[in-house]
Amino acid sequence: MKEGQKRLMLLGGLRYLIPVIEAAHKAGYYVITCDYLPDNIAHKYSDEYCNVSITDKEAVLQAAKEKKIDGIMSFAVDPGVTTAAYVQEKLALPGNPYESVLILQNKDRFRKFLAENGFNTPSAYSFCSMEEAMQRREELPYPVIVKPTDSAGSKGVTRADTPSMLEEALCNAFRYSHSGNIIIEQFIEKQGCSSDTDCFSVDGKLRFVSFSAQRFDINAANPYTPSAYSWPSTMTQEQEAYLTSEIQRLLTLLGMRTSIYNIETRIGQDGKAYIMEVSPRGGGNRLSEMLRYATGTDLIENAIRSAVGDPLVDLEQRPYNGHWAEIILHAENNGMFEDLHIAEHLKKYIVETDIWVNRGDYVECFNGANNAIGTLVMKFDSDTMLENCLSDISGWMKVVVK
Repeated sequence: MKEGQKRLMLLGGLRYLIPVIEAAHKAGYYVITCDYLPDNIAHKYSDEYCNVSITDKEAVLQAAKEKKIDGIMSFAVDPGVTTAAYVQEKLALPGNPYESVLILQNKDRFRKFLAENGFNTPSAYSFCSMEEAMQRREELPYPVIVKPTDSAGSKGVTRADTPSMLEEALCNAFRYSHSGNIIIEQFIEKQGCSSDTDCFSVDGKLRFVSFSAQRFDINAANPYTPSAYSWPSTMTQEQEAYLTSEIQRLLTLLGMRTSIYNIETRIGQDGKAYIMEVSPRGGGNRLSEMLRYATGTDLIENAIRSAVGDPLVDLEQRPYNGHWAEIILHAENNGMFEDLHIAEHLKKYIVETDIWVNRGDYVECFNGANNAIGTLVMKFDSDTMLENCLSDISGWMKVVVK
């Protein structure tokens, strides 16, 4: 390590951290990755590894003190977001208010905050036991979405259309809940596609805002795990402008500072615009990398610079330079990965193919984001061509599993 070199701690060790580590090295920072799984792939790219659970905030705080870090962040790793905010506050490092992060990261508290402050939000009910939830099953506003209050990657998320479907959905949600708490939300039927993409604020003011078209594979084991994204979104300019103003109002109420965010929004069949989730971290599924492709704005570089208190660079709103899509490669069933077949006439639209498994590797069906086996980045000349391709992915692409 060079004298005077700033030290950045990254919580987690998933593949999505690799471009963050590369950007940090390019900026001249010393990178320390931290989790309890030493074989995670990102640790091979960092300068140093700490074996400590990222959900144990006191242990991470102690490690941060020992390593004399200049900044900490949990990029694309949801379980570490509150821990990072805790360490930031305790060590007076750059970051957001800890209490505000707790509100954003807990689905139950977030829904209450939205309702209390006049935002459009679905009805929501929280429970800490199967018995309590089942006692209320007849009075819920079906259809409902049942999910853990504190999980990520769509794990444990199930839709229940009738009271008879609730018990199985509850079992699934409690299975993935770290805290033993689940939330049941009114299901907001959407117009067009929902949005899941990254944004950035500077001193609490939105500097970069994006909206995507988030897509799902209805035949997947978990049809609520995103299977593709595209930019621009399917929303109108007026809908995007309204959501931008509401996101800004939310950040102001919470006293947020300079930060990257992963934000999910949708337009309901009732015509209302809903903020579904806001997390002060970069999104998984390479969303910030896709925005760099589509706009030239580098949210990853600015996220790491803000984490250590350095000036931001070239952070500005730019239009999309084409019609971009990202397909999350996944298997339809458990088995051994064999190959990826893509129709010849569509290969010219592929910008990048990133496969994370080798032939003969065991892969699992798509129950959550952790079951992804790679990504496909594509650029199209028109929205019509993009929609034609994304509406029939199985017609021209096949993940072969034996």
